[in-house]
Amino acid sequence: MNEPLHLYVHIPFCLKKCRYCSFVSRSDAPLAIDDYASLVAREMEMRVAAANPLPLSPATTLYLGGGTPSLLSPAALERIIDAAARSYGLGPGAEITLEANPGTVTFQRLADFRSAGVNRLSLGVQSFDDGMLVLLGRLHTARQAREAVAATRRAGFDNIGIDLIHSLPGQTPDQWREQLACAVALNPDHVSAYGLTVEEGTPFAAMEERGELVLPDEEQSALMFEATTDVLVSAGFEHYEIANFARPHRRSRHNQVYWLRRNYLGFGAGAHSFLRAPAFGVRWKNTDDLELYRDTLAAAELPGEERTVLSRADAMAEFFFLGLRLLDGVREEDFVREFGDTMENVYGREMERLCSAGLLMREGGRLKLSRRGVILANRVFASFL
Repeated sequence: MNEPLHLYVHIPFCLKKCRYCSFVSRSDAPLAIDDYASLVAREMEMRVAAANPLPLSPATTLYLGGGTPSLLSPAALERIIDAAARSYGLGPGAEITLEANPGTVTFQRLADFRSAGVNRLSLGVQSFDDGMLVLLGRLHTARQAREAVAATRRAGFDNIGIDLIHSLPGQTPDQWREQLACAVALNPDHVSAYGLTVEEGTPFAAMEERGELVLPDEEQSALMFEATTDVLVSAGFEHYEIANFARPHRRSRHNQVYWLRRNYLGFGAGAHSFLRAPAFGVRWKNTDDLELYRDTLAAAELPGEERTVLSRADAMAEFFFLGLRLLDGVREEDFVREFGDTMENVYGREMERLCSAGLLMREGGRLKLSRRGVILANRVFASFL
């Protein structure tokens, strides 16, 4: 049976770039966002016409990320969804996710997004503290975030995610628990809770270099990480990935694609793609440059660059450092089926060391992170590189 395909569309437009953000996005775009939607539709048509070498079943997820995808007009959004359906057979049971900034949505806009085909919303709340939102460079307030969640429910969405960031400047574990309580009170279906990472080239990186950004130490960050699990699991959420929690049957189907190394195609400036064939997989990305993206498509060429064909060793390493992000862990039988060898033969020494250190555990034919291993996950992943 052919493997299903998954689609990602990158919308690199923002009203204002946040101080911590390193994603491909611009507030001074050289073309209108709705014109960009037409370019994405054109790329979809061109890529499917280029005769993908891997036979695939119809797409089962479509994720629009950014940037700020909620800046798209409902008509432009519908144009992208229709193009995905025409080119890749997007079916009625597909999960179609739109990332949204609480400050860019109204009830009517949300209702129109729902009519256009979106059935899952991911709201970039980040914090319910107005002072922290200003520091982060967000354009919405805590009140707008709460109102956006309520409006999303009224617009007919029954699958709503909230994104939060912890380990923010000056934040304490008790303050973080208050943030989590605010999120739980809104009864979302999904919560993504990420620790702040100061990325090179961002305003936060410059502030840190000047000594203007005082972040919680490693111990405080670990306490916030543990608090996330304690609060959300107690509230009925399943902790299914290092930074992700879901109500029953509300895991993000699309995001699991990345951790399980499934086939996905990315469209738009800066989008990444991965196919499991030929050999052990190939990865590529589109140009980050909006003007070059536009001009390449105008010349009837695809905008891909930085193509990497994975070796067997590359793919085996990815199997672990991506798959172990899921708290279900990785399965021995999956490794044998994909690589024709056992995990023990290839990584036995690393596995034994990490199990002895209490970072990994074996359970029912699976290898998974322990609770301590979840906190020290990057140390675990480094062992497989």
